[in-house]
Parts: sequence; C-alpha cells; structure tokens
Amino acid sequence: MSGVKQLLAKVIAGITLATVLVVPAFAQELKIGVVNVPALMARAPQAGAVSDALAEEFQPRQREIVARQKELEELGEKVQRDLAVMGETERRNAEKDVRDLQREVARLQNEFQEDLNLRRNEELGDLQRALLKEVQDYAQTAGFDLVVGDGVLYASTAINITENVLRAMEANFQAAGN
Repeated sequence: MSGVKQLLAKVIAGITLATVLVVPAFAQELKIGVVNVPALMARAPQAGAVSDALAEEFQPRQREIVARQKELEELGEKVQRDLAVMGETERRNAEKDVRDLQREVARLQNEFQEDLNLRRNEELGDLQRALLKEVQDYAQTAGFDLVVGDGVLYASTAINITENVLRAMEANFQAAGN
C-alpha cells in the first residue's frame, strides 16, 4: 500500500509542479505570427534576382542547343529532299550523320537540364536559408514569441505576418543594392 501512496504522491507533486510552471506562461500574453512560406518564396525580390541570374548564366548554352536543333532540322530536311538521288553509301552516311546529331542534341539537352536543376536547387537552398533568417530577424525585432509556417491549417489575418516579412525582405534587397 505504501508503494501506491508514494506513486500517488509523486503524481500529485508532478501535477503541482507542472501547474506552477505552465500557468504563468499562459497568463502572459503571447505574440504569435504565421508566415506563408510559399508566398514569400514566390514574391520575394530575391527569388526574381535568382531566376534572372540563372537565366543569364544558362542562356549561352540554351542558344547553343537551339542552334544545334536547327542544324539537325535542316540536315533532316536536306536528307529527305535528296534521298531519291543519293546512292546507297551516301544515304547511309547521311542517315548516320542525322542520328549522330540527334544523339548530340539529346546529350546537350540532358546535360543542360541536369546542370540547370543542380544550380536551381543550390540557389533555392540559399534562398530558403536567407528567407528563414529574414523571418527570424523580423520576428525577433517585432517581438514575436512564436512564428509558424508550413503545416498551418488556419490562421487569422491578425496573426499573418507574411506581408510584413515580405516588405522587410524587399527593403533589405533594396538596401543591398539589387
């Protein structure tokens, strides 16, 4: 019986301790905010700058691919046009040239896409880290106790600070000279 009394005493002590610690925390008013992370990612000027930089970085390779595709198209048309007057060896060589050029264009496209995806993921990771830092800085400066993002099922407009964080990001972007 004394074991049950000891267990009951421990449970009561635990509940009392939890009450003493938790009630004052709820007694003070908490400042809570919600951030729509996808909206920030879509609308932040930093995202536009990253997109423009990637387009500029990959534009020469994209022009090369377009030129090679045009070359392939012209070669294919020439082979089709001259097919009737070609000898067997000439026809085989022309078809081989078309296949080789098709492979080269496909290889260029695949390499381009892989490199673009890799760079986009790198830049997206950097942007996400910068966005998180912006949210944390804003929340700390504005005196928020809690800011939540993804996974929110409902948030009233009174606690949605997405626009405020976006304005802070825009100001920081402009201050950086971009």
